[in-house]
Amino acid sequence: MELSFSLSALPLLRQHDFERRFDEREAMRWMRDNWQKTFLFAVAYMVLIFSGQRVMKERTGYKLRTVLALWSLSLALFSAIGTHRSWKYVAFVLSTEGFKQLVCDQTFYIHPTTKLWAYLFVLSKVLELGDTVFIVLRKQRLMFLHWYHHVATLIYSWFAYKQSAPGGGLFITMNFTVHTFMYSYYAMRAAGFWVPRYIAMVITFLQILQMLVAVIVNILLLFWMENEIYHTTWSSVLFSSVMYLSYLVLFCNFFSKTYLTSAKKSKRE
Repeated sequence: MELSFSLSALPLLRQHDFERRFDEREAMRWMRDNWQKTFLFAVAYMVLIFSGQRVMKERTGYKLRTVLALWSLSLALFSAIGTHRSWKYVAFVLSTEGFKQLVCDQTFYIHPTTKLWAYLFVLSKVLELGDTVFIVLRKQRLMFLHWYHHVATLIYSWFAYKQSAPGGGLFITMNFTVHTFMYSYYAMRAAGFWVPRYIAMVITFLQILQMLVAVIVNILLLFWMENEIYHTTWSSVLFSSVMYLSYLVLFCNFFSKTYLTSAKKSKRE
């Protein structure tokens, strides 16, 4: 598959030695050979969480505040580093090549600054399944939005990576950014700190904004991608479009019920 523009056109942004030495070709080869295993991960995940709910039904929920705080803090730090490295690349492409090039970009997966973080981002979607384990063990409400979002993102991320899907760099950067705030919020709550309700509201709004931008990007991809690239990635664009559109609807519904409807009820009471 041809990349959307030459790697030599990009300067070697300041990078660390471990980033530069990462073998992205071997990583992509491994992903192509093993991406179907995401379906096994998804099935195992759903069996675990729903059987776990049955087991916990007659038991007292565990608190796990310290473990959850450390878990969330670790993911927040990982996301923050990924955000920092990804935005350097995105900002450069946006300022030199323009928004159209950023949307159609595929070089994010092989650039020395971002190739490692693209790979780690995909692998992190397996790790993030652990979020649901805490919900089950603490006997909190498990929403459809939560587990559906985890499953679909896991499968799509691996699928898009093995295809070097256009727009993936922008999607990854947005997700890293939102997760930095989201997991920081979770860590503070788990550690016992009081966090204003509007912070959660802002984070949910950022998630909605992320989904909206992704839907728009997918629409633009249909118009801007070159024909030879389009024919090799149409499945990725279709997958991404359906997934992000469903996320947009579900997150908007969650925002409405959680913050708008509940606010009206509070005023009436």
